[in-house]
Amino acid sequence: MAQSVHRDPASTAGQSHRKQDDEGLDLLHLLSTLWQGKWFIAGCVAVALLIAGYYAFRVAVPRYSATANLALQMRSQLVNEVDNAAATIAPEFSAMYTELEVITSRRIIEETVRKLELTKDPEFNPLLREPPALSVEGMKRGLRALIGSDLPSAPENLITDDEAAFSATVSAVRGAVAADTKRYTYIFNITATSEDPRKSALIANSVAETYIENQIAVKYEAVEQAISWLSERVVALESELKDKEDAIKALRSETDLINADTLEALNRQAKDNRDRLQETRISATEAHARLGRLLAMRDAADLDTLTKTLNDPTLTRLLAEVKAGTENGRHLYDSRLELLLTRARTAAERLDAQAGALEQALERLQTQIATQADDLTKLVQMERDAQATSVLYDTFLSRLKETTVQRGLQQADVRVISEATRGRYVEPRKSMILGIAMVLGAVLGTMVILLRQFLFKGFRTADELSKFSGVAVLGQIPRIPIKSRSELIPYLVDKPTSAAAEAVRNLRTSILLSDLDNPPKVIMSTSSIPAEGKTTQAIALAHNLSGLGKRVLLVEGDIRRRTFTKYFTKASPHGVLSVLAGSVPLADAVVHDDLVNADVLMGEKTNVNAADVFSSETFHAFVRDARQHYDFIIIDTPPVLVVPDARVIAQSVDAVVFSVSWDSTTKAQVAEGLEQFRIVNQKVTGLVLSQIDPVRMKRYGYGGKYGAYSQYGNAYYGL
Repeated sequence: MAQSVHRDPASTAGQSHRKQDDEGLDLLHLLSTLWQGKWFIAGCVAVALLIAGYYAFRVAVPRYSATANLALQMRSQLVNEVDNAAATIAPEFSAMYTELEVITSRRIIEETVRKLELTKDPEFNPLLREPPALSVEGMKRGLRALIGSDLPSAPENLITDDEAAFSATVSAVRGAVAADTKRYTYIFNITATSEDPRKSALIANSVAETYIENQIAVKYEAVEQAISWLSERVVALESELKDKEDAIKALRSETDLINADTLEALNRQAKDNRDRLQETRISATEAHARLGRLLAMRDAADLDTLTKTLNDPTLTRLLAEVKAGTENGRHLYDSRLELLLTRARTAAERLDAQAGALEQALERLQTQIATQADDLTKLVQMERDAQATSVLYDTFLSRLKETTVQRGLQQADVRVISEATRGRYVEPRKSMILGIAMVLGAVLGTMVILLRQFLFKGFRTADELSKFSGVAVLGQIPRIPIKSRSELIPYLVDKPTSAAAEAVRNLRTSILLSDLDNPPKVIMSTSSIPAEGKTTQAIALAHNLSGLGKRVLLVEGDIRRRTFTKYFTKASPHGVLSVLAGSVPLADAVVHDDLVNADVLMGEKTNVNAADVFSSETFHAFVRDARQHYDFIIIDTPPVLVVPDARVIAQSVDAVVFSVSWDSTTKAQVAEGLEQFRIVNQKVTGLVLSQIDPVRMKRYGYGGKYGAYSQYGNAYYGL
């Protein structure tokens, strides 16, 4: 098998992917991509400018803005140094920003709408305007007008209490009014925008006037509310103070109160009782513990330890008699022991009774202390509450008198320093709209170009294909301009100088020169997936080789689809399987096509798996025998990613030509197809970039660079 001129895809796959990543970040590559799509970007810019220009000069309505200026009066007190019940505007900027929201609040705008009767103005009342032609209501009106139906006319006057119309008008006016402050000053700017310059000034001045009137009204209302609330609180506090004083008198008359010294003496007595109770409980516990130990020793019959613990001389003597074995010693010992145990039990019970008596006495004493303490605490608390209520009553009474004086002294915290005059033109800003449109058009076009480049997964140039795969590209074949497969051979015969024919010649030269020492004789044509032009390439290559005066055999290795009958008019009842089975000699099975000037061995239908047929020694022998009778053998095989036939046939050929459809086959499919050959240790001689569209190549910006579809090559090719 001839040595190929390609690099091993397995050894260069990582390098290829790294090169691709580097290219993806290459600024020159990015600029080249954008330059190739420059006309598309220019078109996007032109469309954006047309749309923006139409909007700015034909659709957009001119609008005018007028501004009224208000100044905050820096004062903190009212006349006669009386504290103000209605809050004034604080000089902090947070408070000023709050006032800006008040100026544009719905309440102020509603008063302005009523004052200027803006519900009758179509600019702000959408119910008085004709609906746009492209809206649903506009299309309904147009349809009615087309069929001759009478349409109700818009009312001349709008009822001002119509809630929907009034709400819509207020919302529109709020959108047309804005307020801000001058930096580092206490100046408010009220700006109104309208289609009429005089109307904008009228609205701005009206909002300023309404805001000032609202400030005075709010302050007066706040003073009245303060007076009313203070009056109610004074009356309530007076009644509350009287009730608390009466309650103190009643408590003093109903309770036998003591002083703090007496309570302290009772507490000392209670402490002494608690100490005695604790000592008695400890003694009782020890007595019960001793009794328990004695009973345990008695039950265990430990007489020595029991006698020693009781330390009773009589019991000790009787224990000696028990040990001596006297007749009545055990009985006397038990009687004496029971007497001693009874004394111990009685002593423990006496201590328990003493502890109980002390505990009851302590509880009675604590109850007395708690009752006396509660009465004293309640009295002190009532006196404090009464005193606090008295102070609060005096404070509120004084505040009520001061607030009453403030009636009639209210004035606004701001004043008008400059009324709005005829509005100035503000929009549409035509130059800005056109500039933004130009930028947006360029950005949109650039994004489309880059997105298309990013999403593109195929190949458009031989250089891209070679760098990705690490395999040499032997040829680049343009799309042949035929409508059916039956037109392929007549086209190759009738147009021997066409771009496609010249591309096949270049491919033939690359294949034959791929190994000068041992030129390939058996050439296989395959691809990753169907419809990549491998069969067209095989037939064109056979026709081109036969033009050199060589004996050429074209074998249909894709016996699953058997498409040769759509290319050749002659057919034989026998094919590849008949030859392999030995039922028909090769010479009788082939069909000589006069146009191609080559022998064609077509495929046959079979129930046997095609991969098993081509894996047999019979097929290898068939190829060896065919080498003796033909100068070149071209085998068209199925796609490698569909069935394994191509990888099996590749074991018997000298060169594997792998077709990749231009701008169609994805990188993943090419990589997987080459990987299938690498798995079986079969090298791919080279790749062919097929079905190239010259028109689209020029559109992509590659028309002046590459081979048979380049602009400078047109003079060398026939039609």
